[in-house]
Amino acid sequence: MNKLFITIKQLAGDAVSASLELFKVMVPILVAVKILQEMGLIQYVALPLEPIMELVGLPAEMGLVWASALINNIYTGMIVLASLTGDAPLTSAQATVIGVLMLVGHGLPVECAIARKSGARFLFQVLSRLVGAFILAWLLHVIYSATGTLQGPATMLFTPEAGGDQTLLAWTLSQLKNLVSIVFVIFSLLAMMRVLHAIKVIDLLNRILRPVLSLIGIGPKASAITVIGLTMGLSYGGGLIINEARNGNVGKEDIFYSLTFMGLCHSLIEDSLLITLIGGHISGVMWGRLVFSLIAVAGIVQVVRRLPARTQSAYLWVEN
Repeated sequence: MNKLFITIKQLAGDAVSASLELFKVMVPILVAVKILQEMGLIQYVALPLEPIMELVGLPAEMGLVWASALINNIYTGMIVLASLTGDAPLTSAQATVIGVLMLVGHGLPVECAIARKSGARFLFQVLSRLVGAFILAWLLHVIYSATGTLQGPATMLFTPEAGGDQTLLAWTLSQLKNLVSIVFVIFSLLAMMRVLHAIKVIDLLNRILRPVLSLIGIGPKASAITVIGLTMGLSYGGGLIINEARNGNVGKEDIFYSLTFMGLCHSLIEDSLLITLIGGHISGVMWGRLVFSLIAVAGIVQVVRRLPARTQSAYLWVEN
């Protein structure tokens, strides 16, 4: 019982600490979104991304959601989405599509900087994630529309306090409740990851994916690290890649392939579960993302190997 109490205390501390860091970014964005809503400017801010949203079957307002996630993180995108759901209710298919856009394309300034520090070119990593996010979202939109699946209303487990006509005080209180709920979401995910580690689910996933990564062209030394990023997140995998690159243990090509794959598909379990809270379906946010990333990187490997060395070093990775 004492050990359980200590574990819960550690998880709570980690959840609060992570949440406070998120809130430093999310609170100013929430205020900005509220101001834009009150002034009726949401549609104009999302206007540049409207053609993309239309191609993937989403309302124009979802451009603001993706833009928020691109600059910051998935949690920020989620809370912006929650604040807009009254104006743009989504189907399960649409929630899955906006979910994969956020899963593949989020936190680009920070995460692509990690990739750059590891030896990959910043611009390519940004472009690969933007293009990859759009292609996957478009494919899922086409598949769901053609088959007529997931066309019912999305079941959002994370929703804001309702009311477009709220007073400023009521809106503030409702947003505080939303932020508190984020703490509990993070705590639940951290606890779930502990359980998955304890029952060896993560280990099983690692054993399955290592040979698959080697098959698509990621070497054995890099594949072990890639699996860590795939299951635990880019910060973990990228940190290990940085260390291995400095020690000269992994070649620059494998570092590039590994980081590209991790950019398209990382935190496979945790982030996928997060998107299910806004109504995303596991078929797209987890399995679709994994299969797409494997195929995409396999194709990238074949193309890159045929490029001149000068082109590779100029656009893809940094020479030692």
